[in-house]
Amino acid sequence: MSSIDQIVQSALAEAGLEYDDKGGGRYFVTLPGTKKLQTNCWLIVGEHAFAVEAFVCRRPDEAHEEVYRFLLRRNAKLYGVHYTLDATGDIYLVGRLGLECVTAGELDKILGQVLEAADGDFNTLLEIGFATSIRREWDWRVSRGESLANLQAFRHLVEPERPHEPGSLTVS
Repeated sequence: MSSIDQIVQSALAEAGLEYDDKGGGRYFVTLPGTKKLQTNCWLIVGEHAFAVEAFVCRRPDEAHEEVYRFLLRRNAKLYGVHYTLDATGDIYLVGRLGLECVTAGELDKILGQVLEAADGDFNTLLEIGFATSIRREWDWRVSRGESLANLQAFRHLVEPERPHEPGSLTVS
C-alpha cells in the first residue's frame, strides 16, 4: 500500500465517510447531503496525479445555456474542483492534484468543496434544467393523491405568484 493510499484511507475513516476500496488506488466514496441525498465520488491515485470525480446531475432537459452559464460562473468560486460535462452532457465535479499535495487536510477541503457544491447547487440545477419535468411530476402526483414531500423545494415553480391586493402595500 502506498503512502497516498494510507493518507486517503485514514482521512476517509477519520471523516466517517462510507467508501469502498476498489484496489489499485481507486476509492468509491459516498458523501451524505441534504438537498442531493448523496453524492458518489471517485478518488483515484494515479501514477503522477490524484483525481477526484463526482457525479452531480444528469443532462438538463431544457435551458441548457442558462445551466452552463450557471456552472461556468460557479467554477470561479470553487476550490480544487470544477464543473464539467461528459460526452452525454451529464454534469460532474472534477479535480486533479499533484501527488505531493495529497494530505488529510487537503482531502478534507476537496471533499468538503465537492459536497458543498453538489449539494448546494443541486436544487438550482434542477430548477433551471428540469422545470417542465418538475411541474409535470407535481401535477401527476396531485392528480393521483401522491405525496409532494420531496418536491416542496420546488413549490414556487408550480404555484402562481399572488397579486398584491389593493391597499396591501405598506409605505416605509
